[in-house]
Amino acid sequence: MTHVILADVAASVSELKKNPMGTVAAGEGATVAILNRNEPAFYCIPAATYAALLEHLENLELNALAESRLKDGQTPIKVSLDAL
Repeated sequence: MTHVILADVAASVSELKKNPMGTVAAGEGATVAILNRNEPAFYCIPAATYAALLEHLENLELNALAESRLKDGQTPIKVSLDAL
């Protein structure tokens, strides 16, 4: 059976157990796929990437909330932060 691996770097669970920080460092700041019996088990991402991902998700949720509050037929008004 084939599996899609969504990372350029992959390591086994055994490698991760032997040297966790070395395995993550092998990704050089990118995502590392951790394989269990040659199947992706999980992904390791740097803390900065995780923080950016959470911020992006929060922005998407806030944007969806703002759009949901528009009444039918209303158009948004652009306002600069300095004007507030």
